[in-house]
Amino acid sequence: MEDRLEILPVTPLIGAEVIGIDLSEPLTNHQKNAIHRAFLKHSVLFFRNQDISVEQQKNFGRSFGELHIHPARDRNGLEGHPEILYLNAGPDTSRVNGDEWHSDVSCDEQPPLGSILRLFEVPSNGGDTLFSSMYAAYDALSKAMKELLGKLSAMHDGGPNYIDRAKRAGIYDPTKVFPANPHPVIRTHPETGRKAIFVNKIFTQYIIDIPKDESRAILDFLFQHIAKPNFQCRFKWEKDSVAFWDNRCALHHAMWDYYPETRRGFRVTIKGDKPR
Repeated sequence: MEDRLEILPVTPLIGAEVIGIDLSEPLTNHQKNAIHRAFLKHSVLFFRNQDISVEQQKNFGRSFGELHIHPARDRNGLEGHPEILYLNAGPDTSRVNGDEWHSDVSCDEQPPLGSILRLFEVPSNGGDTLFSSMYAAYDALSKAMKELLGKLSAMHDGGPNYIDRAKRAGIYDPTKVFPANPHPVIRTHPETGRKAIFVNKIFTQYIIDIPKDESRAILDFLFQHIAKPNFQCRFKWEKDSVAFWDNRCALHHAMWDYYPETRRGFRVTIKGDKPR
């Protein structure tokens, strides 16, 4: 098994498919180290034909850190598994998860390190996920823009997104408070040392300590910039495919082009650290 492990890049900047591994089995040290190196190099990894249980998916996540509990798990949870987020989009869905470019739960004080999604039901076509390299997006900025953004912090607030979803689902609780925290607009990856843009359309509300119109203009520019196709790869899901992405340096966008068909899966998320 270890001799057959292959890492096949999807694009030069982001994404790789991992061949020759069965995630239903505990990782050997060789496999864990190889996957970790590939994860840091490619930012998102793809695995196919992984018919694994919830516990096996959780165990795979625990190989890379402590599992995260989602702040909106009461709406999307799986009974008996607080670490699991159940993603279910079908004919009665009014808004899907991940419908804009984002990094998962960036509103947390310590946003997640990474996320692992397995889909066990996919539409006949469509439903791809796009991933964008925030390393590449940062590298493409001018020196002057890098200097400006490197001095700024922005507020990430989960309230607008999670409240909207709760209202659509008919489970809005006005007493529930969601996390909101400031983070640097440019963060340094704690393992690679590379700089990456760290704002996203779902959670980032405004840049701190500058006028509102300047904040809006900068964020609008960044939201357009980070979505440029040359920073991206695109993953076409199959039943029992798994994607493992680095929330510290990659954004993702789930395409909702398959209505009224159904797309379902389980996600586990790994705790991260405070962006710096």
